[in-house]
Amino acid sequence: MKEFVEFIVKQLVDKPEKVKIEENIQNQNTIEIKVEVEKNDIGKVIGKKGKNINALRTLLSAVAAKENHRVTLQVIE
Repeated sequence: MKEFVEFIVKQLVDKPEKVKIEENIQNQNTIEIKVEVEKNDIGKVIGKKGKNINALRTLLSAVAAKENHRVTLQVIE
């Protein structure tokens, strides 16, 4: 899932080389993914009224559901 998020986020931002993705497995069924991008690119990842980040979370939920996992996604400054 980390690669999936990384691919999508790198397509959204101006500086894809600054994208950092951290994946933490909290327990057997829960995965936490933290996305760190350049300060100027945060708005592009979140999108107008949060549409981009919500769409990405929806896609992640669908992928995780196939594997019986739960995923949380956070954008870090």
